[in-house]
Amino acid sequence: MKQPAGRHRVLVIAEAANPEWVSVPLVGWQLAAALREVADVHVVTQVRNRAAIERAGWREGKDFTALDTEQLARGLYRLSERMRGGEGKGWTTLAALNTPAYYYFEHRVWKQFGSALAAREFDLVHRVTPLSPTTPSSIAARCRRAGVPFVIGPLNGGTPWPPGFEYARRREREWLSYVRAVYKLLPGYRGTRANASAIVVASRATWDDMPVSCAGKLLYVPENGIDPARFTARRTHRAARPIRLAFVGRLVPYKGADMLLEAAAPLLRAGAATLEILGDGPERAALERQIAELGIASSARLAGWIEHRELQHHLAQADVFAFPSIREFGGGVVLEAMAVGLVPVVVDYGGPGELVTRDSGVAVPIGSRSQVIERMRDALTELAARPERIDALSARAIERVEREFTWARKAEQMAAVYDWVLGKCGKPELALPAGH
Repeated sequence: MKQPAGRHRVLVIAEAANPEWVSVPLVGWQLAAALREVADVHVVTQVRNRAAIERAGWREGKDFTALDTEQLARGLYRLSERMRGGEGKGWTTLAALNTPAYYYFEHRVWKQFGSALAAREFDLVHRVTPLSPTTPSSIAARCRRAGVPFVIGPLNGGTPWPPGFEYARRREREWLSYVRAVYKLLPGYRGTRANASAIVVASRATWDDMPVSCAGKLLYVPENGIDPARFTARRTHRAARPIRLAFVGRLVPYKGADMLLEAAAPLLRAGAATLEILGDGPERAALERQIAELGIASSARLAGWIEHRELQHHLAQADVFAFPSIREFGGGVVLEAMAVGLVPVVVDYGGPGELVTRDSGVAVPIGSRSQVIERMRDALTELAARPERIDALSARAIERVEREFTWARKAEQMAAVYDWVLGKCGKPELALPAGH
């Protein structure tokens, strides 16, 4: 890929960016850090991330600026926790209540950096987080008036709840998901898209949800990536019966651990597979009862929460990453498992289905709950019958991640986007992958 002619000066807005956390804050940190290799970057983030960023060796004032809007953000977060029941559910509610806090955060960003942008001390602005396309940006219009290109993304979200899983939707307390489209009425929704110079999207669902008027600005870069320095463990053993299955995730309804137990039960009872479930959450007690009822306690284990830095070593002992989540936006854990060498068996819906190819894993079609269970069972049974196929797919999974999904690779892609919006080259070929 063509590299920029010179290093661009980029103000990166990453309200969530923390090297010691997971999920969105880790994505924000990893991408912001990778961009420093291709551009002269100054990151603006929340004060809650300051200590962790300084422990990573960055200097405030030189490398980043931490803005304190915690009083408002903390109050809204506590309100969302009460509405969500404090069980890690209702993520649409959390995103909605984060919006007012983010409006204020961007107000503070402009107050701090508006004059520098007007003086062209930065070549462009790149908003990395929030990842949600429902959160508008007031800075996009201000940047356009100042003559500074505004890049936003990777944006990810909007994957509809699949038919047949209303029970999971209700148990997840996703009440606001029924009226999610109301976000298009928020102040700044249209302006964000109209004033952005480039919109980087991370999924087909987000791409399809964009207005037709934005088509010429859209580029596709999946949100998640792998830092080779963080993921050094590798699966080195050869697969044999019983094959070793692993699941990683919060134990909440949409992740589908209950479906996995039911799908794998015949293999587990027959001694053809073992299963380790890594994670914790409100569904744990129900899963423990299910294991007992299915008679698979000798071959299925709930291992509980594992620290992220230790996760790769647990995964390296397994063969197959079985992950029947039915509404996963990004699927970073799928890439992590592939990087270690596990063969992913996922549902072809949302993020995971866009990460896994036929030669690196198995993506089973979405359907009803019973159909997903049956299709997962068929895929796992085939792998248990032919363990040598696991070893071949494992090697290709590692190759795919190292070729397409490192943070360095994403930084190269973003550098090409910067070059394009600054008129240095034509639009990069970052379209949706074939077949999606």
